[in-house]
Amino acid sequence: MSLGGPRHGDEDPPHPGLSVRHDCLEPLRLAVTAAAGKLGVSRKQMSDIVNCRSGISPEMAIRLDKAFGGGADTWYRLQAAYDLAQAKKKAGRIKVKRIASAA
Repeated sequence: MSLGGPRHGDEDPPHPGLSVRHDCLEPLRLAVTAAAGKLGVSRKQMSDIVNCRSGISPEMAIRLDKAFGGGADTWYRLQAAYDLAQAKKKAGRIKVKRIASAA
């Protein structure tokens, strides 16, 4: 399983919900409701993930690994990479005073 899909250059990482949808659900022709039942989560929670409205928590990463493989750490890293890319887009609005290091 190739999680995350192909990336080119400096593109932002995709939301990991797209990987859940394209790499896990679609190849198995698994509906959101059926996947939610197998993972032991609500249909809304699964729908929010695959429609990029919610992120993958550490617990969900474990559930995805148990259901589809790929490694819980990989699922969680996909989310962390996405979150960091989104935060970097707002970096200019984050105001911080530089702290000099002790010499």
